[in-house]
Amino acid sequence: MRSLFAAARACLDAAVPDAKLEATFAAADAFARGTLGLPADAPPPLPIAMPGRPSRPRLVHPRELPRRGFGSEEGRAAFIHAVAHIEFNAIDLAWDAVYRFRGMPAAYYADWVGVAADEARHFALLRARLREHGRDYGDFDAHNGLWEMAEKTAHDGLARMALVPRVLEARGLDVTPGMIVKLRQLGDTATAEILEVILREEVAHVAAGSRWYRWHCARAGIDPAARFRALLGEFAGGVLHGPFNVDARLAAGFDADELAGLEAAALTGP
Repeated sequence: MRSLFAAARACLDAAVPDAKLEATFAAADAFARGTLGLPADAPPPLPIAMPGRPSRPRLVHPRELPRRGFGSEEGRAAFIHAVAHIEFNAIDLAWDAVYRFRGMPAAYYADWVGVAADEARHFALLRARLREHGRDYGDFDAHNGLWEMAEKTAHDGLARMALVPRVLEARGLDVTPGMIVKLRQLGDTATAEILEVILREEVAHVAAGSRWYRWHCARAGIDPAARFRALLGEFAGGVLHGPFNVDARLAAGFDADELAGLEAAALTGP
């Protein structure tokens, strides 16, 4: 039986978007059918300097990305591209959570395989919408912030669950509702409906991060709220911005103490 870890690495290594999507959907289907195993004697994960990426988009510092409004066709295309880039990165982040962290319960792997398939579907929806604007993925510059956090947390599954799904990806819970309102005001119902699907499903993705963050804390005898505050201070400077979508974050597994920690970190950040 083929190893899930080998399938995850193949998905990570796939560079062309169509190949990454095809590998992701095939691996998720095979895992659901029980034809990918979790061998206890699998070799340890190999380092990943960078997952497979197409030659475009060009990756630049976030400060180099131009600010564009929604009011123009070009601006909306650039916005769709930016969200598509986040979803493309999220495919790799989910597979990296599968590939890098061994010895976890089977339910952990089921969660992150499912997330990878969802993110691939989100990317496909956004790319199709981008093509309706006469553009394609790679036509605008992008940044590498999501994968940089994956590298910072590669040593620690607890930190990964705290900071990637519950900080970076959870940012979408905060900003997406306002984007949906603006798009609908502009008459762009098609893009708004895609974002509504993504928002609904991202709550479950962040909830998976919350679930496995608390699992790690319970196993280590660590107070989740105190460690979350410490990790925010250590790793999340400059990436936290309010206001926070309290209802969505509560649905995604945050508690009142953690939300207070987020508010404090956002206020004291650089």
